[in-house]
Amino acid sequence: MPRFESDSDARRLGDALAALRRERDLSQAEAGRRAGMTSQGWGLYETGKRSGLFRPDVQRRLTTALGATPEELMLRLDPAPPATGAGQPRDGASLAGRGVASQGRAFASPPAAMATAVAARRLQLSNDDLAPWAASGVVLEYETGRWPRRDQGCVIEMNDGEMRVRLYDRADAEALVVRGGSGGLAAEERIARSDTRAVSAVTARLER
Repeated sequence: MPRFESDSDARRLGDALAALRRERDLSQAEAGRRAGMTSQGWGLYETGKRSGLFRPDVQRRLTTALGATPEELMLRLDPAPPATGAGQPRDGASLAGRGVASQGRAFASPPAAMATAVAARRLQLSNDDLAPWAASGVVLEYETGRWPRRDQGCVIEMNDGEMRVRLYDRADAEALVVRGGSGGLAAEERIARSDTRAVSAVTARLER
């Protein structure tokens, strides 16, 4: 892979990751736990000391842990300083403009990237698997694109179309750990990330 990224590029990309995390009101420890790493490991990405942040798969892993996308990460990059050193583009092209991590022109249109805006939806429970947190008949309002916090309700859309409502506990690189389902709130359930299509945070419980 051509090595076009500089130390300053890495720091700017790390700052953008930190800004994205702070917008979600998450600590480095919580963000790292969601991504399956330690808070120190996450911090190395934010300080630009891990060049792996230029890789598409790493960007996807870290932004997914924040309930975001690599496109959103690019939108938070500070403007690049004019390029004057040897080996730098003489037209002063920014890191975002070059398409970090070989993303090509995917980030050339910010309005399209902003199409991932949070949207609120509703779902009514038909059983008491989550009682006493929420009983049958309760309507849950959830927001797509927002990652849940620990002990917060979440709606998990599986690849086969099934919708699972659970209490979020934690996540690692391979799976989500939740509570609820047929075993009740005392039982933990691991759901493989590869089996899920989307995870959304429950923001309200509406009694009827």
